[in-house]
Amino acid sequence: MKKGKFRKAVFIVTYKREKETILYLLLKRKLHWVGWEFPKGGIEKSETPLQAVIRELKEETSLCPKKIESYNLKGGYDYSEKYPDRKGFTGQTFTLFSAQVPGNKVKLDREEHSGYNWLKFKQALKLLTWQNQKECLRIVNKSLKQ
Repeated sequence: MKKGKFRKAVFIVTYKREKETILYLLLKRKLHWVGWEFPKGGIEKSETPLQAVIRELKEETSLCPKKIESYNLKGGYDYSEKYPDRKGFTGQTFTLFSAQVPGNKVKLDREEHSGYNWLKFKQALKLLTWQNQKECLRIVNKSLKQ
């Protein structure tokens, strides 16, 4: 990563269980870039990372988690360009969380995302756009399978 000011954020590998199957929620990104990701977002000054997980999940999907796990994984990346809504930031750092949610009813934030899919691990891994998110999915999936 380059030197600069980094926005603090959370990555939220969101999943549900259907009998013996784990399905992961991927969102189709349209703001800043186009591709597939899981819910994520910045940590506001007045909140903890856990509070950010709950808020971001609600804002981006309308889902309320019934179980949240924190993982000992932090990372970061540089932005590929300057974004008007992220003035002064050159990149983003993240902390990994997983969130188990009930049900299928996703209501998207249409400003950021244009669609969603519930997918099994291998399908989700193939569809994710970024390598750091693929690694996060592998970590969460391994943890859930134990």
